Parts: sequence; C-alpha cells; structure tokens
Amino acid sequence: MSADQAIASLATQPKARVSDAEMRQAVRTLLIGLGEDPDREGLIDTPKRVVKALKFLTSGYNQSLDELLNGAVFHENTNEMVLVRDIDLFSSCEHHILPILGRAHVAYIPNGKVIGLSKVARICEMYARRLQVQERLTAQIADALQGLLQPQGVAVVVEATHMCMVMRGVQKPGSWTVTSAMKGVFADDARTRQEFMSLIRHSPAFH
Repeated sequence: MSADQAIASLATQPKARVSDAEMRQAVRTLLIGLGEDPDREGLIDTPKRVVKALKFLTSGYNQSLDELLNGAVFHENTNEMVLVRDIDLFSSCEHHILPILGRAHVAYIPNGKVIGLSKVARICEMYARRLQVQERLTAQIADALQGLLQPQGVAVVVEATHMCMVMRGVQKPGSWTVTSAMKGVFADDARTRQEFMSLIRHSPAFH
C-alpha cells in the first residue's frame, strides 16, 4: 500500500447527521431524565456548553492524516530509532463517554523517510479525540505511521487510566491500563523491542 492509499484508508471525516439544536435538545432530555430542571438558572446554557465540549473532545473525527501532515514527510538516509515519549493523551471511552487520561510512547525505525516530530504527537491526538477503546487507539497510531512511512518497524505503548473504572463500576483509582502495538523489527527482533522498552522506562531529566 502506498502512502497516499494509507492516508485515504485511515482518514475519517463523517458529516454531522443531526443539527446542533437537536443535540442540545437531547441534552435537555437527559437533564430532565436525571430529575433536573433544564430551565433553572444554572442549567439554562448547559445543553449548549455540553454540545460544544463534546464536539471539541471528539474533534478528531473532523481531521484526516493528509490535512494533519501538510507535507511534513521528508526523505532522510537514517536507520536509527526515532522515539517520541510521554505524549499526553486525553480521550473518551466509547462505552460511557467518560475520560481516558494517559500518555503514549511512539517509536519507528526509518526506511528512507521521516516525519516531523510534532506530527507524531498530532497523530496521537487526532485518534485520541474520538470515542475510543485503548486497544484500538494504540493500533490506529501504529497503523498510521506504518502506512505513511513504510518504516522498518513501529512501536507504540499507551498507558492510561479510565474514569469509567475510577468514578463508577469497579471504582479502582490508581489503576492503569497498558497496551502496545509492535510492527516490523519491533515485533521480530527482541533486542530492538527491548531497547524501546528500556528507553520508555527511563525517567526524563527535563520537564
């Protein structure tokens, strides 16, 4: 698959099926169902604010890789690991629409092409700002880099805490979920994989 085909296959730009007014009315209905009065002073503008917040938190649906990259893929004759670690992630659980908070560590070994470092973080953010499960989010980041750069390998580790486990249900604050996706040499070569894992365990000396 070429880079252009990879970009097209990973792009997601659905059009809104309902209006903002319909979304605000849905929030009003939820408030009534919770036993609240949506017309009282503190809640009058809540439907509008909730819709605006949800649109921001899921803004990744309105982005695509080609727009995000803006040509920032460069030819470079290097084959050493490129690692961007401790990328903050803020996502939303698709089962309860509650926050997922964590970080991503992303590495690849180039095969003639590199990507602007800030774009690695932006790819993570684009997929995070959708309704997600952590396993899918991890795989999407890895698939995007693999499709765009055709590198020798890609490694992604996501560490996150899920408010659906902390605030409700099992109610276990302090629990973290770790997911990984390994492609190419990271999957096939234990030494390369171990180098990546040791680098993301190392505490950075700057903040």
